[in-house]
Amino acid sequence: MRRTERYPAKGNANSLWHIYKTVPFLKVVKNFVFIQLGRYTPFMPLKNFIYRTFLGMKIGKKTSFALMVMPDTMFPERITVGENSIIGFNTTILAHEYLIEEYRIGDVVIGDQVMIGANTTILPGVTIGDEAIVSAASLVNRDIPAGAMAGGNPVRIIYTKEQMEERRKTAPKEAFQENE
Repeated sequence: MRRTERYPAKGNANSLWHIYKTVPFLKVVKNFVFIQLGRYTPFMPLKNFIYRTFLGMKIGKKTSFALMVMPDTMFPERITVGENSIIGFNTTILAHEYLIEEYRIGDVVIGDQVMIGANTTILPGVTIGDEAIVSAASLVNRDIPAGAMAGGNPVRIIYTKEQMEERRKTAPKEAFQENE
């Protein structure tokens, strides 16, 4: 189960109807502006500076957010990404979800040297362990252990850390060498 804080909706309307009772309007406007700047900024150090300084995200050294990555607009400060990770094109990282009868908020923790494929959605309250790989177009609705390869909608473990280590040993060396 994802680790989220749950808050019931008040009155007869769904929780999104009461959005500005849960998060200040001006915070959302500020976050939206800086997220949009970051989404289109082609310079990784500047993008990380924007996300750290104006959104309160915790981002490690040499982490790269590809074009169009969408951090949570309401609670970006609940997102942590470790060092030397790659967040793929058009990925969405949510720290909140508004439902009919309640809304939920949860931290998203992405470890060091993690690779997130393009068009992935990460839901609130999940942890993706160090050196994990998440394939493109995945829905991450549960934790991903360190070193594992996962993918799908909903996400499932494709290879465990041990299986990935074995694949690296038996694969041709060219498959894991950097291009020169």
